[in-house]
Amino acid sequence: MLFDLQSTFKPTGDQPSAIKKLEDGVVRNVKNQVLLGVTGSGKTFTMANMICDLQKPTLIISHNKTLAGQLYQEFRDFFPNNAVSYFVSYYDYYQPEAYMPSTDTYIEKEAEVNDLIDKLRLQTSTNILTRKDVIVVGSVSCIYNIGSPVDYGKHMIKINVGESIVWKNLAVKLSELLYERSEFDFSRGTFRIRGSHIDIYVPYEEYGIRIIEEYGKVKEILCINPQTGQEVNMVDMPRDSFTIYPAKLYLTDPKVVQSSESQIRHDLQNEYKQLKKLGKDVEAQRLLRKVNYDLEMIKEVGYVNGIENYSRYFDGRKPGDPPNSLLDYFKHAYGDDFLVFIDESHITVPQIRGMYNGDHSRKKTLIDFGFRLNASYDNRPLKFDEFYKIPPNIVYVSATPNDWELERSEIAEQLIRPTGIVDPEIDIRPATSEIPDLIEEVVKQAKKGEKTLVTTLTKKTAEDLTEYLREREIRAEYLHSDVLTLERSDILDNLRKNEFDVLIGVNLLREGLDLPEVTLVAILDADKEGFLRSKTSLIQTMGRAARNIDGRVILYADRETGSIKASVSEIKRRRKLQVTYNKLHGIDPKTVIKPVREKIVERPDKDKMIKALDSEIDLVMLSDIDSSAMTPYDKKKMIKKIEREMKKYATDMNFEAAITLRDKARELKSC
Repeated sequence: MLFDLQSTFKPTGDQPSAIKKLEDGVVRNVKNQVLLGVTGSGKTFTMANMICDLQKPTLIISHNKTLAGQLYQEFRDFFPNNAVSYFVSYYDYYQPEAYMPSTDTYIEKEAEVNDLIDKLRLQTSTNILTRKDVIVVGSVSCIYNIGSPVDYGKHMIKINVGESIVWKNLAVKLSELLYERSEFDFSRGTFRIRGSHIDIYVPYEEYGIRIIEEYGKVKEILCINPQTGQEVNMVDMPRDSFTIYPAKLYLTDPKVVQSSESQIRHDLQNEYKQLKKLGKDVEAQRLLRKVNYDLEMIKEVGYVNGIENYSRYFDGRKPGDPPNSLLDYFKHAYGDDFLVFIDESHITVPQIRGMYNGDHSRKKTLIDFGFRLNASYDNRPLKFDEFYKIPPNIVYVSATPNDWELERSEIAEQLIRPTGIVDPEIDIRPATSEIPDLIEEVVKQAKKGEKTLVTTLTKKTAEDLTEYLREREIRAEYLHSDVLTLERSDILDNLRKNEFDVLIGVNLLREGLDLPEVTLVAILDADKEGFLRSKTSLIQTMGRAARNIDGRVILYADRETGSIKASVSEIKRRRKLQVTYNKLHGIDPKTVIKPVREKIVERPDKDKMIKALDSEIDLVMLSDIDSSAMTPYDKKKMIKKIEREMKKYATDMNFEAAITLRDKARELKSC
């Protein structure tokens, strides 16, 4: 099936020229290109048009789950008839295996798997191996080891109407694909036998499969509702055959496991002797017990917690060889005929670069103290140079790309917003009198019903300035990383609802905020060169004023640093191009109109205690939940309610809210 872009909009402004330039680069097989697009210029729509025009399978990498979820939903709306997939870490909670020598504390791997994300990951791998019209939106999870695409594609069962079938043989094959037989709990990755038919709930689909047997042959293949068992009509499913793929991404062939055992035991003996030679008798015995236990579990049930640490043996890789990642699935299925977009590349590229070092450091401690074989080093994310070699064409998407991307890429600029809004005017004022001047500006803004964002260098400064403004009867709030995730969204909404006039923050005001009511962004101590006052940070922060036609920026600085000069020069350059374009095309800029969204969580008044635990209630303000005021029964009930809400938010891809709820549930459990 071809990619079919569904949208009522057409490319406008400089979107057509950016699309043409980037597509031409792909056709010429240019390895690196940059889409330098200002906030609000429609970069996602440009990406969608490129995918449709070039008809290439595509991987889009984002730097966190929340943004990846937003992109997934956007592309799913753009391409409703194509295979748009979502690939992020499938844990609601993940504590990696670790050891802290200073306190002799071993932390076992602990995880809470989100079934929906697990289904989407499996759906991703299945789509890649079976379709050409595939778009995958993922996080940096896509550079981690997930097993060989060759093995995953090889281990499948094809059922054809009219062919001979024996339930016992099929059950054995399903077990080898890590499906579990369950006569009562029919959940993802399970199967059940009911006389003349067998039901299979493939984990990468919303429906189950019913295979009906008659006289030893497959009579019919039906789609069923997993909850009711009733037949459902799936238009796109062929009725004469069905292919069943494995229930887990990482699969081990029993024959390969058996042949690998001798090599594992050989390495075990060598590393055991090495630890003994170093005088580490406790560590040597620990390693011997651990590996022997794992091997016995793998032989008996085909799986053990942490089996991926032996993946090098099962994959036939040599020490140091890169693991199989999602990019290898693309390479296996499409060769060099696919695209990779790296969204917010100024953050995502350094994140990809740093994954290997963090993982290696943790593994080294485990290996040094006898918890793992050296082979566990090779269960890892890709090194950056390994990642970089795989994609044939990479497009870095950012409003502020780093020098690394710019130095090696052809650049396509997208500076015109569909709304016609231009980048804000910038005023540089002395830092020595910044607070009195700021107060005067905030008061002017408030009288006009307009809002102000202020950025400081520290959390303490943000809090103190907020209190100082309140003492002068200026409605102010602060926002920084110590504020609970759920409360952050409410604070931003309250600014838009005119409950206060000025919001003061540190780094959270840099990117991702869409606040049309803000007409002034004030940056305090702008001349303190560093991460928070770098060229990238300054441009991103100033971009928060580009949602309103009256947007402007004040930089408080006693000297013009290199970052100030570079960022101001870039904003002026963009503004000049935007103003010229608007005049040439007779465009009258319009402020973005955006309704205030519903709160993530409805909160009661703080002075109200939790009431009616027996009734269904919305999640209350987390800080109001006092475990000391609850009976053990009430505490258990509240934990269940919070976990239910957590799963709901995770299903809605609101992962920050889900994580906050998970932390509260864990806190209650520990009390």
